[in-house]
Amino acid sequence: MKKHLLVAACVAALAVPAATPSLAQSLSEKSGLNSLVGAAPSTADFVKEAAISDMFEIQSSQLATERGDDATKTYAKQMIEEHQKTTSELKGLVQGGKVQATLPTELDSAHQSKLDKLKGLQGNDFNKQYHSDQVKAHKDAVDLFGRYAKSGDNAELKTWATKTQPHLDHHLKMAQDLDK
Repeated sequence: MKKHLLVAACVAALAVPAATPSLAQSLSEKSGLNSLVGAAPSTADFVKEAAISDMFEIQSSQLATERGDDATKTYAKQMIEEHQKTTSELKGLVQGGKVQATLPTELDSAHQSKLDKLKGLQGNDFNKQYHSDQVKAHKDAVDLFGRYAKSGDNAELKTWATKTQPHLDHHLKMAQDLDK
């Protein structure tokens, strides 16, 4: 039964018209189907997701430097620095013409909702939510970068994803340690 549902979802994803806006995300990536089956995202989806992930990391971590406990502030400062670096590298690939994709300029609604929730929290409630968000965000990033590094269709971006993934693995480990 599960196999039939997976096949139906794949067929439905393929039936989506190709003339979608450049910042639209493919149905198979947005639904989680690609992640479920281990398929690489399209270059456009990868760029969008990586850029939004960096924006969320930076913005939520800037908030954490104001509201977090000492350990959280230390982690957040490192996340800001390292995700600004990956943002700059990704922008360089796109603006240099090595990657044909459009960089988003703002968070998607899901990430904006998470950021808005954090903005309403203080103290221990803030720390717990920020830590949980960091673990989830980095698990998602490790999965995204791993799938693109393995099977992405742009050689330059594949190399960058491969080079960046170990840093994300380290961020995830740090987030998990912080969440204990």
